[in-house]
Amino acid sequence: MLVHNWREVLKRAWSVRLMALSLLLIILEPIYNFAAATWVSHNIYIQLAMSTVTGLFTAAAIVARIFFQRKISGDLNGKPPAEG
Repeated sequence: MLVHNWREVLKRAWSVRLMALSLLLIILEPIYNFAAATWVSHNIYIQLAMSTVTGLFTAAAIVARIFFQRKISGDLNGKPPAEG
């Protein structure tokens, strides 16, 4: 079930922003590795760096998802704290 302010969450939630950035890096990684392979003979460090950065953004998105964001959540989306 969606939260009542799902449009606001999509616009402002840091978890959504970080996951979108992770998705962009996942899409760009093979393109960048292919381009780097034409210039550099051993691009293992580039692959490692891209995978590390993608993993860090994904981990940050998980952390951002569990933190309370007052601008989006308000007072627990209108629910009492016991139901939150």
